[in-house]
Amino acid sequence: MALRFSANLSWLFPELPALPARLEAAARAGFDAVESAWPEGCPATALHGAAERAGLRVVLLNTPPGDTERGEMGLCAVPGRQDAFRQGLAEAVRYGRAVGCHRIHLMAGRVPRGVEREAVAGEMEATFIENLRHAADVLAQEDMLGLVEPINSRITDPRYFLNTPHQAAAILEKVGRPNLKLQLDFFHCQIMDGNLSRNLETYLPLIGHIQIAQVPGRHEPDSPGELNFPYIFKLLESLGYTGYVGCEYAPKGDTVEGLGWLRSYWESRGMKPGGPRKATE
Repeated sequence: MALRFSANLSWLFPELPALPARLEAAARAGFDAVESAWPEGCPATALHGAAERAGLRVVLLNTPPGDTERGEMGLCAVPGRQDAFRQGLAEAVRYGRAVGCHRIHLMAGRVPRGVEREAVAGEMEATFIENLRHAADVLAQEDMLGLVEPINSRITDPRYFLNTPHQAAAILEKVGRPNLKLQLDFFHCQIMDGNLSRNLETYLPLIGHIQIAQVPGRHEPDSPGELNFPYIFKLLESLGYTGYVGCEYAPKGDTVEGLGWLRSYWESRGMKPGGPRKATE
């Protein structure tokens, strides 16, 4: 089965300032699904209206990052911020419901400044588990899926708490809720662990969403780098992955001109851009 791709509007089409305009550009480029980080400044009605007009699905949103001026980047694992996390979760659920999105990335957050990771790892994991169980209950009422994403601490975010798929899988096992899954970004996974083929085979049952970018530049999959995406795409197909593959990369130039890799993929599978359009997933 051919893979399904979604355009990450927080990264693609940076030449367009507004999310609805980026969504419409994604539709013109052939996508049938989009995703975004927290859509600050964009009312749900505006994004939903643009998605309806374009015939696109919104397939992933993040929980709010917290107080970015204080350096926060997610709150789910941050001790003392449980109330703020739950308020943000409720906000994300309302927004997701309004735009028809059924996947919410529950951002773990950062180790506090000036504190050694090892000194707070136990407390942060306990907070993470507590908040994830709460989130699973809330999301179950909405028929939504919660996702946790490891972000590499070697290049992108040295203080991010969740940084390997092994750590994420161990925490998900402790939480034990079927509507919580792993969001596996190949960029982060390659930097922290490599071994993508084995990691995909091992964690496929846990994976609820995938994101892609070339390493180390975080550009288009066919840009120079460490990852062989034609091989990876074939592997995902052979493993029977049916979720979305989010395009979360920084275009080296014009976004549409840089989508030759995706047009080639569609052509190689005998598909028209985006494949068949459907109103629901």
